[in-house]
Amino acid sequence: MISDHYDLIVVGGGNAALCAAIEAAEKGCKVVLLEGAPKAYRGGNSRHTRNFRCMHEGPLSVLTDSYGEDEYFDDLMRVVKGKTDESLARMCIRASEACLPWMEAHGVRFQPSLSGTLSLSRTNAFFLGGGKALVNAYYRTAEALGVTVLYNTEVTHIHIEGRTVTGVELRHDDVTTTLPGSAVVLASGGFQGDIDWLARAWGPSARNFLIRGTPYNRGVVLKDMLDQGAQSVGDPTQCHAVAIDGRAPKYDGGIVTRLDCVPFSVVVNKKGERFYDEGEDVWPKRYAIWGRLVAAQPDQVGYSIIDSKSLELFMPSVFPPIKADTIEDLARQLGLPETKLRKTIDAFNAACPSDPDGLFHATELDGLATTDLTPAKTNWARPITTPPFYGYSLRPGVTFTYLGLKVDETARVHGADGPYNNLWAAGEMMAGSILGQGYLAGFGMTIGTVFGRIAGQEAASHVA
Repeated sequence: MISDHYDLIVVGGGNAALCAAIEAAEKGCKVVLLEGAPKAYRGGNSRHTRNFRCMHEGPLSVLTDSYGEDEYFDDLMRVVKGKTDESLARMCIRASEACLPWMEAHGVRFQPSLSGTLSLSRTNAFFLGGGKALVNAYYRTAEALGVTVLYNTEVTHIHIEGRTVTGVELRHDDVTTTLPGSAVVLASGGFQGDIDWLARAWGPSARNFLIRGTPYNRGVVLKDMLDQGAQSVGDPTQCHAVAIDGRAPKYDGGIVTRLDCVPFSVVVNKKGERFYDEGEDVWPKRYAIWGRLVAAQPDQVGYSIIDSKSLELFMPSVFPPIKADTIEDLARQLGLPETKLRKTIDAFNAACPSDPDGLFHATELDGLATTDLTPAKTNWARPITTPPFYGYSLRPGVTFTYLGLKVDETARVHGADGPYNNLWAAGEMMAGSILGQGYLAGFGMTIGTVFGRIAGQEAASHVA
């Protein structure tokens, strides 16, 4: 299937890569897409996604009301705490509005938002069938446009002469070869699949992390580019890391292992002690900080405790909770100190406000806050008193890392002496340009879609 020469070589097989390939193919380019995973696991982390965060001035497809640029940017700033390239971020936000109809035109279907903590009908468009359905739709579209797709194809080196890429070195079916191309888009993700690299960045504790995304993102191309002098952005210790069920597999557990019970719970470490405000903000704006919070605890583990009042307020994990009729029995089953957990729960319960007016609201900030408790719980503070009681173990689940390649508004990669002539990047490989820390639900798909489309359009213009 390998030709002598392609107009565009796309390295990667997820959302960003597919958007680039489709855009370039529609403009007449001869495109090859190189996916490191086997066909059954194609799509990278995009397989595990649920939704796309989208700016819109009025109702759009399944989105209700409006979600303007300034509100979107303010939401982003609250999670990244100022660590972003504002020009790139605002450009990405503005471009997202045109992406949703483009996605629909290329086979993606949407559904109204789900209830509970994922009730985001105004800000996020949910994929009908999830991320795997989106990936499958894009592959069908790309192949219908004549894009050549090679699976089990690992790119090991980008050949660069001066500021021009001449081709890529790849390994396919145990054969190593160099594939020439007029332009290259890099969209093969971060390095989270390489535990040794994570441990060099974070220290030995990283070996206790779980990788909720694809195991095929090992940062081989990213490291190769950095070794060749490409400019980097982002901190290697910053990443999209969420609290996931401690029973999840080491790799590829995906979104079904995420735990959304935190806002309605008390979260303790292995000593039975609380360590952060569980009710700081609505879950879609705070879920991505909990991976780092748990990572800072002894043995990188935490435990979320709820009672029966809260069991049906959140999207359930694929694993059922541990259940007990008393706090002490729950502590024994979770391996926690019984007396300490009892004291922690009693102190929390005593600090909770009464709610005679029924102010509790599961999907909005309700202001029900604890009194004289450190750390405080500033919303959804209800006493944990109604048996049976339930507990989940928490571990840090890394989705993707933020160390990446520096790009400009045309998605062009920059080297030590300026931009390369024919090299672009999109998706998680450059997301650190916008995500300095923290995460906003659905924003990774926004970055991948916007910059994937731009990279494909710019590469096609270069070829023409």
